[in-house]
Amino acid sequence: MSFGTVCTTCKCEEFSCESCVTPSECAGAACCCSLTHKSWRMGRIRQGVRWEYVSLGWMGVEVIGSIGIGLISGSLALLAFGGDSLVEIISGLAVTLHLRRDTSSSADLGEGTERLTKFLLVSLIPTIGGGAIYSYLAGIRPGSSLLGIAIAFGAVMIMPVLWIQKRRIGRETNCVPLSMDAVQSATCFLMAVALLGGLLSNFLFGLSWMDYVASGVILAFVSKESVDALHGRGSLPSTAG
Repeated sequence: MSFGTVCTTCKCEEFSCESCVTPSECAGAACCCSLTHKSWRMGRIRQGVRWEYVSLGWMGVEVIGSIGIGLISGSLALLAFGGDSLVEIISGLAVTLHLRRDTSSSADLGEGTERLTKFLLVSLIPTIGGGAIYSYLAGIRPGSSLLGIAIAFGAVMIMPVLWIQKRRIGRETNCVPLSMDAVQSATCFLMAVALLGGLLSNFLFGLSWMDYVASGVILAFVSKESVDALHGRGSLPSTAG
């Protein structure tokens, strides 16, 4: 369904900002969008905030459950997954704050939060890698855990929904932080698939070494996230929507 252009400044359509050429001015004081468009956009932004709350709530479950169960069972894959979820909570809080203010100022995302996120991402690499090497050389056999499997399965089910909703609202409102957070949800889904595969292999077939394989896959994703963050392509982009 197409709508006529209602803003000569932003080129926004009545119920979409996707083609907006000046996102920083969209729905701002200098914008000439109609009241219908401004009302629609704020409604979609509020929906984005609600989805971020859902995401933060589930991430809290992932952090507490994965790290707690990982420490008990000795599963490095669960610990790695929980560590990455902690980083996602921090960046998710920054995105939520941005959406609640709906401002074009990138400073609102918080330089301190961005630095902390980058530091935690990078620190996960030697932590996961060193832990895996030590556990392997020490002959530690990670135990199986039904609770860990439940958390991984929950992430596999929930993350695609969060990814789709965040991506849709981010595209419609031309909100870059929300769109980037959608990418993180997609990455978390892929990591959850690797985690679930490793935990199920250990639980069903006693293949404890699959935990190391899952840890390696998660480490690869974390490494890519770290590189993207260090090059300014992470979840806290300098451009705003």
